[in-house]
Amino acid sequence: MSNLTRHHVIENVIQYKMRGKVAYLGNLSTTSALQLTYVKPYDHPSGKGYQRPVDIKRCNDFAMYLSKGDNALFTPILLNAESKWEFTTYDKSRPSYGRLICKEKASLMDGQHRLGGIKRYAQDTNSEINVPFLAFHFLDEDEEIQLFDTINTKAKGIGISLSRYLRRYSDDFSWIATELIVRSDSPFHYIGTITGKRSSGRHVTLQNLYKILEFILKANHVASLSKDEKLMIVLVYFNAFKEHFNMEWLDYKEYRITHIVCLNALAMAGAVIFAKCVSEEKNQIDYKRMASYVKKLKAIDWSSYGPFKYIKGISGSRTLAAELVSQMLSE
Repeated sequence: MSNLTRHHVIENVIQYKMRGKVAYLGNLSTTSALQLTYVKPYDHPSGKGYQRPVDIKRCNDFAMYLSKGDNALFTPILLNAESKWEFTTYDKSRPSYGRLICKEKASLMDGQHRLGGIKRYAQDTNSEINVPFLAFHFLDEDEEIQLFDTINTKAKGIGISLSRYLRRYSDDFSWIATELIVRSDSPFHYIGTITGKRSSGRHVTLQNLYKILEFILKANHVASLSKDEKLMIVLVYFNAFKEHFNMEWLDYKEYRITHIVCLNALAMAGAVIFAKCVSEEKNQIDYKRMASYVKKLKAIDWSSYGPFKYIKGISGSRTLAAELVSQMLSE
């Protein structure tokens, strides 16, 4: 986030308090709104980012909405000024009314697509519109993330996957699921998506992996492992499937092994295998034994046109899991 080339002044601002936090209400021109704000992407190196990639279609849709004219009302964008904006009053008799002197940019917490649409509309029409804003004087990074998460999960929905990602430091399953996507040695690295938005080749969401962890780590003595041990045992297990069925794992269109109903089945079967490969007394993990169970699977037709074509839902996953377990535990 770069400094502004010069201090920017916003006139006619109201200062007030919300739950003990100092906040400001006012309006910005389109140009000022774009100059005075920046976003923190979810994959920021600091680990404190949270914003989704911009959806151009949503921006264009909002620009089209603005073309309706005076009837195109919209809510204020939400900012964190990070104590870089200074409020001064015009008149001491009206201490809550004055101007903001903006020394640096504010973090855009909510309104990324609205502002993107406003930018597109301004470019298309060569005009400026007033952009209402609500800016907190200062929120620390964790408060900012928490408020973003609350606004979007309680109101319009950022999606469960991104919400899980934001909670990765306070929830073990969220952390493990995130690691399963970001680690290059994970079988989900190239097929997973953190934000929950599926695209070509990335069809397994972070929430899908979270659910898989609930299935596969349910045994009490497995649940008592450290989060690093849980991550490692899940990595070894699913990497064994990727290696044993490598062609099938890499071809989502022709094979169903990485379709969610089948991944859930692998996880359900994995819970049974984990119970046999993790010692209850010492929590020792027999990784070689685990891989040997997977290698017992021979006559599995994962083809999209094969016997699993019509397997649907959790009940279908349970049926498939039972078949996998019977093969893996066969003598």
